[in-house]
Amino acid sequence: MAGFLWVTLAAAASREPVRPYEQGGPVAPACRIDELVFARLAQLGIEPALLCSDSVFVRRAYLDVIGTLPSPKESHDFLKDTNPDKRRALIEHLLGREEFADYWAMRWGDLLRVKAEFPINLWPNAVQAYARWIRTSVRDNVPCDRFARELLTASGSNFKNPQVNFYRALQSKEPRAIAQAVALTFMGERAEKWQPERLAGMAAFFSQLGYKSTLEWKEEIVFFDPAQAAPGGPNARLGAAAFPDGKAATIPPDTDPREVFADWLISPGNPWFARNMANRAWAWLMGRGIIHEPDDIRPDNPPVNPELLAWLSEELVGAKYDMKHLFRVILNSRVYQLSSIRPSDRPEAEANFAFYPMRRLDAEVLIDALCQITGTTEEYSSPIPEPFTFIPEDQRSIALADGSVTSPFLEMFGRPARDTGVESERNNRPTAAQGLHMLNSSHVRKKIEGGEKLRSLIWSASSPEDAVNRAYLAILSRPPTREEMGEVRQYFESGKVSRQEAYVDLAWALINSAEFLCRH
Repeated sequence: MAGFLWVTLAAAASREPVRPYEQGGPVAPACRIDELVFARLAQLGIEPALLCSDSVFVRRAYLDVIGTLPSPKESHDFLKDTNPDKRRALIEHLLGREEFADYWAMRWGDLLRVKAEFPINLWPNAVQAYARWIRTSVRDNVPCDRFARELLTASGSNFKNPQVNFYRALQSKEPRAIAQAVALTFMGERAEKWQPERLAGMAAFFSQLGYKSTLEWKEEIVFFDPAQAAPGGPNARLGAAAFPDGKAATIPPDTDPREVFADWLISPGNPWFARNMANRAWAWLMGRGIIHEPDDIRPDNPPVNPELLAWLSEELVGAKYDMKHLFRVILNSRVYQLSSIRPSDRPEAEANFAFYPMRRLDAEVLIDALCQITGTTEEYSSPIPEPFTFIPEDQRSIALADGSVTSPFLEMFGRPARDTGVESERNNRPTAAQGLHMLNSSHVRKKIEGGEKLRSLIWSASSPEDAVNRAYLAILSRPPTREEMGEVRQYFESGKVSRQEAYVDLAWALINSAEFLCRH
């Protein structure tokens, strides 16, 4: 019977005369981002989508900014707020939430390969130190140029100076492999596709790194070691250091070449770093980069809107590399707040941001949402026997520090292995196995049927209508439409299932809807 209700509700939503997903009226530009995107769409003859509704926006903003569903009260309060500037106020509130640091530390953990086990082998002590440093940097809004420079120039113990784990979190310590990782993370380029001479010139900046172990279990010292590149040293054949733009580097005596490279990389006049960070920020919030994929920047993969990418890069530099500022600018744009309902079937519409792209929730965000709604917890495990990695019962997935700590759900739903640092390692494409798990697994059924929080929320309702409103607000962050309420009431009054079974069926149907499973 639950399947019948699921199909019925999907049909009801599609027939609703006033869709709950968008606002009416033309969309006027509100900032420079809107002007650049709408001008490009006008050139292509494509109308942008309508603005999303408040109920869509509150859910979207919570998920995109802090990786967390709004509570029923948070959704209700936002929907009832009559302040015309409430979207801007909500964005400011979310940027200051503790979950912001958890969620974006998770995203940086993917790129920086924060993982204790094979093939990265940072080991638990180093992972905890590294993850704390990343989270603290995000929480304190450390400018991204300083963040990058600290990683690139770090030396010392991987336990006491967490940033040096950037170099240990690589499957090879060979200078060319280090250069490829640096180019991927901070320039958005696949250096393995470069000409050999260009890669060798950049690799020379990392040719004087030494590594030595200590008496502490799994501790390692990373240090500046000129002997590595001296005549007869293992890296002597690399030759002179040269920047990726082809300019030869001048490295003063007794100076770590990494410092020279870092100064070049983060200088305001350098196009690579700011462009990469601006493009990544856009891709993280908008679902695709202005250059797509965001870590595959190359001459034959140009930006779809060069003026937009240039403006975002200049905005980031002008804000002294403040990533929160760039997030704020993007989130407040009309482009970000467009509906996910396609205004055109032309492929150029999606590539040029004519609508907000619908995409499945991250694995960590999805399981956290299920646990939040139902009041249940999830079990995680680590393959590392010692030192023992304790995972608290109420641990949220977005706050898991170690990529080796996982669960069957996270693996099935595409959480990245953190082996490569490539964005596409995270796989949010739906699969048949995922659909079957959500529809038929005892794992999800136990959460819905046994979740005290969901049961208390629904059973404490004053009427069936109140129960339906509560379920919709908790799961979809919006009230039901008139037609949806009618379909549910008819199902409840059919007498085919008990009241308790009807409530379980409703929760099951909503959790299996695309509206719940996706960002939209």
